[in-house]
Amino acid sequence: MQWATLAAVAAFFAQDAAAQQMLRFPCSQLVVERTDPLVNPGMKYTPHLHQIVGGNSFNVTMDPNDDPAKKSTCTSCSYTQDKSNYWTAVMFFKAKNGTYTRVPQVGNGGPQGKLINKGGLDLYYIPSGKTTAFKKGFRMLAGSASNTDPKKVSSGNICHRCWTSPNEGTFVGAQPCSGTDTVDIPSDPKCKMIRQTIIFPACWDGVNLDSPNHQSHVAYGQGAGANGGGACPSTHPVKLPQIMYELMWNVTTFADKNLWPTDGSKPFVYSMNIGGSAAHGDYVFGWEGDSLQKAMDNGCTLNQNCPKAGLTVQSNAQYDACTKKQQAPEEVDGWLKEMPLGEMAIKA
Repeated sequence: MQWATLAAVAAFFAQDAAAQQMLRFPCSQLVVERTDPLVNPGMKYTPHLHQIVGGNSFNVTMDPNDDPAKKSTCTSCSYTQDKSNYWTAVMFFKAKNGTYTRVPQVGNGGPQGKLINKGGLDLYYIPSGKTTAFKKGFRMLAGSASNTDPKKVSSGNICHRCWTSPNEGTFVGAQPCSGTDTVDIPSDPKCKMIRQTIIFPACWDGVNLDSPNHQSHVAYGQGAGANGGGACPSTHPVKLPQIMYELMWNVTTFADKNLWPTDGSKPFVYSMNIGGSAAHGDYVFGWEGDSLQKAMDNGCTLNQNCPKAGLTVQSNAQYDACTKKQQAPEEVDGWLKEMPLGEMAIKA
């Protein structure tokens, strides 16, 4: 890695104390299924497939009156105290013959060290100034699963990076959603991996734990990217921890363009059968008690035990073992005849 890149990375992660004190930890897959208790509560075989991580109390309805921290008996995230649920769409590779297979995932590397997970994603909670932790019952959504126009997406908050290094441990580029990062999913055989970043709003209206569209009660602050959220607007004056999802999609085995579609369609799409413009993430808060507030107040950092906040880190074997049976059973592994949309998926 060139010194200029090293300097840019170091500058980003050392720009202030808040950035240094962010939580950064892995979550393995809890389940991959077609449920979405935020957008389609109570529905099985929802319009598209999700990968879900976090507490094992995740269910089809996720009643806001229930506390995931008390209902869950384990979490697929490394922090024992975090029984929240996080989910995203699934990336698929479309082959020339029209069949689909899920793109495998790996944990992230980066300047702060490697994170180990079994599928899933890596999570960041980035404080900035006086930060108020989420309340019991809080939930929100970033992005739009139906959007087909990349111009309607803030590239500073939702983006993709062509990862040209041989593994996730060799850092590529600078801070998230900068440089050559794009809203669209890269289609370049030089990409060894595709890093997906989803940054959530960090400003809250201070009143509503949710809203009909799961977005109006929160807002993005000034600026973009992983800066702790920026200054908040007067309509949403309460600063929240800035949540960021990072996913590393391993596309190495799909580098041969002879495998790619010849009809002009893209080789990589999300489970809505739409590209990067429809990337989105869902969040349901479920930290135990006031552990997240204590973590923000006491400068808990990275993926480490933090006695001042009562935070403890599990081994990867422990959080990998926290899984859940599909509530909407269908084949999601291997080659599929069609994208899992509408009826149950069928093996090719």
